[in-house]
Amino acid sequence: MGKIYDATWGRAFSALYDRGFKASEEAGLREMRREVLSQARGRVLELGAGTGLNLELYPDSVQDLTLTEPDPHMTKQLRKKLAQAPRQAEVIEAGAESLPFEDDAFDTVVVTLVLCTVPDQAAALQEIRRVLKPDGQFLFLEHVRSLDPGMAKWQDRLEGPWRFLGDGCHCNRDTVSAISAAGFQLGDIERPEFPKGLPIIKPMAKGSAQVAS
Repeated sequence: MGKIYDATWGRAFSALYDRGFKASEEAGLREMRREVLSQARGRVLELGAGTGLNLELYPDSVQDLTLTEPDPHMTKQLRKKLAQAPRQAEVIEAGAESLPFEDDAFDTVVVTLVLCTVPDQAAALQEIRRVLKPDGQFLFLEHVRSLDPGMAKWQDRLEGPWRFLGDGCHCNRDTVSAISAAGFQLGDIERPEFPKGLPIIKPMAKGSAQVAS
């Protein structure tokens, strides 16, 4: 019964995704996405592309775009949006922990609001490191564990119910530390707040990283 309920909620979550993010996008989240994606270049891989909210924000410096998304309901919406978009891209239904690409295949890997949700964050980061060229760049915009100990405790307390409501989203992951631990050299990291987000998902990290030499 639980699996049926989860599948039903996942379908509903994907159907309501764009509408649920609308206020936050208009209040500044979309501009944050644009700032991150403005650095993308060459052959680009976006993981967890969802319904395609980033599609119109990629710059002309992107020569080739590949989008992965493991959720079939999200993928269906992504393909519909892509069919109406001026940009061409390849869509592959795959999870971040096991990417069907060769080593050193991409100049840029992008994640926006993805590493909070992947079932195995460490495995996903190792896959990103594997498919990224030695001189490539990893661009990310994520909501993360708060630097404030009091808020971090609340994130821990509410992680369970939020994970259900957020279709697998973990509000308390220390993603920046995880990126560093995975063998990346962090660039400049900004700490904005999620526009119009609940307190437990307000802390964010926006930045870039490269494979550590």
